[in-house]
Amino acid sequence: MTLRSLLALCTIILGAGTAWAVDAIAVEIVPVEERPLTFDIKLTGTIAAQDSIDLSFPAGGRITSILVQAGDSVRGGYALARSDDVQQQQALVQALAGVEAAQAAEQQAAQAAARTAELLERGVGTRAAADAAEQALAAARGQLESARTSLRQARRAVLDAVIRAPQAAVVTARWAEPGQVVGAAQPILRLAALTRLEAVFQVPDTPQLDGAADARISLVPLDRPGAELTARVTEIAPLVDPATGSVTVRAAVDGPFDASLLGAAVQGTLHMPAGTGIEVPWSALSASGPSPAVWRVAPDGTVALAPVEIERFATGRVVLRSGVSPGDSVVGEGSHLMFPGRRVVPGKGS
Repeated sequence: MTLRSLLALCTIILGAGTAWAVDAIAVEIVPVEERPLTFDIKLTGTIAAQDSIDLSFPAGGRITSILVQAGDSVRGGYALARSDDVQQQQALVQALAGVEAAQAAEQQAAQAAARTAELLERGVGTRAAADAAEQALAAARGQLESARTSLRQARRAVLDAVIRAPQAAVVTARWAEPGQVVGAAQPILRLAALTRLEAVFQVPDTPQLDGAADARISLVPLDRPGAELTARVTEIAPLVDPATGSVTVRAAVDGPFDASLLGAAVQGTLHMPAGTGIEVPWSALSASGPSPAVWRVAPDGTVALAPVEIERFATGRVVLRSGVSPGDSVVGEGSHLMFPGRRVVPGKGS
């Protein structure tokens, strides 16, 4: 190759390099802003009803039938279980007879009191007899009221032999079977009211929980990877559970009641407030020797390497402690193509 040919080749290469340095490239330009930051904590828990109730028979006895299974939806007033009510029916018959007898006695006492009062007015009766008749009438009326109270109790006992749903709900647990003898107030069924769902988590006791009150939680049911729910922390147990060594955290799930989610395992991400700071996408991160850096965009569209100090890493983001200020712009996607002085224009999602 002659000297003239070599000089021509160098001119072509230098000319191409100059054009490469001058031509602007489209990259993602990210404005630097100070914004509220969150600290994410991963949790695993279950979905439960925020309002639930355990149902039982007020009096012990033998269960004759249970009409529902776990998972059934029931309306308010629906019969759920029945117990043997032979004794209650017998007590009701006795109470009805007692009321009839007390009514007859009260009528007789009233007639006697009326006769003695009439005789006293005619002057052929005594005050003592009239007073005695009034006392007998008062006693008869007391007996009648007592008999009516016993009748109300007997009727209540017959009704209590049937467990009914207090409102529209879903049966979440069944602890007994027909033929089983149960004690008074022994739980038979558990109902979940169709009001609101909540996520229940057992988490380690950490200082970060102090700021978790009212924090947001993103939820993903493990058996429905595509479903996404949101919740807000409503309760943090003040004491550590001695059995598990963990703290119970409850969060109310946003949205309508979905009975199919009851008992579902969920993975939650607790978004806890962490003050304010500067976040940039991870794609903006570069290096200046051994130190991290970003490509800062000047007003004229050229870039320069700016060393930064990293506060911490987040999912898809990097939190910076120093190196850039609000109002600056940095290169996001495309930062690997940068060199000092290169011109850039907004592109790739800017």
